[in-house]
Amino acid sequence: MTTTTSDQANIESPPMDFGDLKSQCVAPRPSIMGRRRSLSGILWLSAKGILRGLLTTLSYFRRPSTVVTQQYPENRDTLQMFERYRGRLSLIHNEDGEHGCTGCQICERLCPNGSIIVTKDKKNEATGKPALDQFIWRQDTCTFCNICVLVCPFDTLEMTGDFESSVYDRRLLVFNLNEYAGPTADQLEKLGDEELAKAQMKPMKKYQGPVPMCGGELDGIPKLDTGKSDDA
Repeated sequence: MTTTTSDQANIESPPMDFGDLKSQCVAPRPSIMGRRRSLSGILWLSAKGILRGLLTTLSYFRRPSTVVTQQYPENRDTLQMFERYRGRLSLIHNEDGEHGCTGCQICERLCPNGSIIVTKDKKNEATGKPALDQFIWRQDTCTFCNICVLVCPFDTLEMTGDFESSVYDRRLLVFNLNEYAGPTADQLEKLGDEELAKAQMKPMKKYQGPVPMCGGELDGIPKLDTGKSDDA
């Protein structure tokens, strides 16, 4: 025997106990889509939806400040991205231009698509500890998943609000994030000698080392034959 929807609504289901919790089974309500509507009813629903959209648009004309669409690029100077926006990856440097990356390579190992390449000096002469050499980021393959930021034990990485990264050459999207090669800010401070600390900070250019713009080879990106050495 077939049970209709109205019959199902009259069926009383016994309560069910789950420890200290009690629940009562409720029969499903009839679907609105399952109802048969007349042509006039369909036209009324359509007109109602159009009218609601027009009223929303008219309200924006009356109160322009409520418009949520960003007027880009006219507002480029004042545009601020949302706090949780994931833009260009950045290696945090303090006011003295020093970073906190130890070159532990945790971010490189956990990057799901190999967009991070970290090279390091196994032993710095002044500190006697490993020091960061290059922090290469492949923006061309990065999915901005934020895993590298979350797993960094020293909180030296962040996703910035910088979103303007359109280029005509993919090789421009592979570059160094560290401004210098050398020990961390804490290690430099422990040296106790400002001149010695500065001597350990080797300036690092954006496109220096094994990157395509400096003649390096990476998967899927042809190298650029600059005719110069990697140290140029």
